[in-house]
Amino acid sequence: MGPIILIIFGIIIVALLISNVRVVPQATVFVLERLGAYYTTWETGLHFKVPIIDRIAKKISLKEQVMDFAPQPVITKDNVTMQIDTIVFYQVTDAKLYTYGVERPILAIESLTATTLRNIIGDMELDHTLTSRDVINTKITSSLDQATDKWGIKVNRVELKNIVPPREIQDAMEKQMKAERERRESILKAEGEKRSKVLMAEGNKESQILTAEAEKQAAILRAEAVKEQKIREAQGEAEAIEMINRATADALRLLNEASPTEAVLTLKAYEAFAKAADGKATKIIVPSSIQGMAGLAASLKEILGDK
Repeated sequence: MGPIILIIFGIIIVALLISNVRVVPQATVFVLERLGAYYTTWETGLHFKVPIIDRIAKKISLKEQVMDFAPQPVITKDNVTMQIDTIVFYQVTDAKLYTYGVERPILAIESLTATTLRNIIGDMELDHTLTSRDVINTKITSSLDQATDKWGIKVNRVELKNIVPPREIQDAMEKQMKAERERRESILKAEGEKRSKVLMAEGNKESQILTAEAEKQAAILRAEAVKEQKIREAQGEAEAIEMINRATADALRLLNEASPTEAVLTLKAYEAFAKAADGKATKIIVPSSIQGMAGLAASLKEILGDK
C-alpha cells in the first residue's frame, strides 16, 4: 500500500502544480494577491501561483476600450433640456490602481462623464451647443483624463454621439433649415438666370461682332475685286493704245520706206479726213491744204464734163 499511496500523492502534487501554472496573453495583465494583499502584477508570459496562498484578483486588458453610455438629460444656459449620449475611449495604464482605486470603474467613468457634461453644457446656449461639438469633446476629455488618473485609467477621447433637442425646437430648426434651403435655391436660381442672360448677351454680342467682321471682309474683298478689275481694264486699254501706236509707227515707217508720191499722200489725207467725218464729232476743221485740193477736184470735174 505504501508505494501506491506515494504514487497517488505524487500525482496529486503534480496536478496541483500544473493547475497553478498560468500563461498571461498579450496585452493583458493579472493582478496577484498573496494572503489577501496585493503582491504583484503578472505581465505577458508563463507564471506560477503558489497554491492556497496566492490568488489572481483581476484580469485586466490593456487594449483601448469603448463605452457607449445611454443618453443623459442636460440643460443649457438658456434653459433648454436636451438628451446627449456619449462614447468614451479609455485605456488602463496602471493595473493596481484600476483594481483598488475605485470599486466599479466603468460606473465611475459614466457618472463622471454625465456630471462633467452637465457642467459644460450648463455654461453654453443651445445654438452654441449644436455648433461646438469639438469644443465640448475636448473639454470633457481633458476633465475626465485628469479625474481618472488616480484610478489607473487614461481617457483618450470623448465623442458626443447624438444631441437631441426637444421636439418643438427640432420643428423650429427644420422650418429654419427649410427656409434657408429655399432661400439658397432662390439665390441659385436667380444667379443661374442672371448667368444665362449674361451668356445670351455675350453670345449676341459675339454674333454681331462676327457678322460685322464678315461684312467688313466682304466689303474689302469687293473693293479689291473692283480695284483688280479697273487695274486690268487700264492695263488692257494701255496695251491697246500701245498696239495702236506701234501699228501707226510701223505704218509710218513703211510709208516712209516706200517714198510715196504726192498723189498717194493726198489720197491718205482724204482717207483720214473721211474717217474723221464718219465720227460723231459735231464740228470738223478742214485743213486749208485739203480745201485747195477740193477746189482742184471741182475744176477737174468741170473740164472733164466739157469734154
